[in-house]
Amino acid sequence: MSWNTILGHEDVVDRFRRAVNRDRLASTFLFVGPEGIGKRTFARQLAQTLLCERSADFDACGECSACIQAMADSHPDIIEVFKPQDKAVLPIELFVGLREKRMREGLCHQISLTPYSGKRKIAIVDDADYFNAESANCLLKTLEEPPRRSLIILIGTSVQRQLPTILSRCQVVHFSPLTNEHVSQLLVSNDMAEPQQADELAALSGGSLLTALECTDAELRSFRRDLIEDLGRPHWNAVELSTLVAKFVEAAGKEAPKRRKRLRQLVDHVVRYYRQLMMQLSEAECSTTDDLDALVATASQHWTADRETAGLCVLRTLETLDHISANGNIATILETWFDDLYRISHPVAARA
Repeated sequence: MSWNTILGHEDVVDRFRRAVNRDRLASTFLFVGPEGIGKRTFARQLAQTLLCERSADFDACGECSACIQAMADSHPDIIEVFKPQDKAVLPIELFVGLREKRMREGLCHQISLTPYSGKRKIAIVDDADYFNAESANCLLKTLEEPPRRSLIILIGTSVQRQLPTILSRCQVVHFSPLTNEHVSQLLVSNDMAEPQQADELAALSGGSLLTALECTDAELRSFRRDLIEDLGRPHWNAVELSTLVAKFVEAAGKEAPKRRKRLRQLVDHVVRYYRQLMMQLSEAECSTTDDLDALVATASQHWTADRETAGLCVLRTLETLDHISANGNIATILETWFDDLYRISHPVAARA
């Protein structure tokens, strides 16, 4: 892996190149941006570059023992933690160890140790959106007083989803969605799709490789389009939509994780819809071109509120993602979400 494989984030690469060459690299960063755009890949490439034994001008050689270990996810000075699939939050054990081994294992202990073979210790915390107060407090002292020769990278989807105590201690780095061309290129180069299919999936992706892969599910693509078409109509029934979505989510299987994944996929698309609607209403140039454009153009003709109202719909839908992550009851989540969306976007009808 090299920086040439990091598509769409050349400005961020240049930012870190300048900081490293000037020996001005901070100790703690928060990478934010939509899922599936390369934040984790960027963090891993940065770790490899910083630990490379032959690195020159911010380029990893890809051949030394440090590079080989980094590419194999086995470098002893790179610590990666992420939310377990069966947990709703990042558990404190990831940071301070099990109760009987507190502060003798976990990220906070590991990063305090002298680098084993590299120039520094590097920690990558994925799923930073899922800190709770308890797990965040375990990490605060390390963030406030990072060990010498250490680097900590937290990865999340947005600033709004971060706890203030975490946010205030990090330098925020914003990652933008990929272009359709870059998504298509990544799909082909990673043998995920043939060129023609890659272009079709890229047009649905909203700049996210993860979304593009999800769109290979024809059933999901069809239902997601129908849902957004309904939300774009002058009037719609909140109860009917919540019932339809509930049935579609239940069809994902009996396992709760599969149902929540499908619901999260739908909600992510609705976030994109309202964001593009907000851009359309403000007559701002939209950075993405996909199949939502036609739906947004039609919806904007019927929209009787302003762009700020569309923004409120975005915020309310982001709250729904939080409720899903907190393992709330799906039926209740859907009922309150659609009821609130209708009330926000149709204030006069809601009062009547």
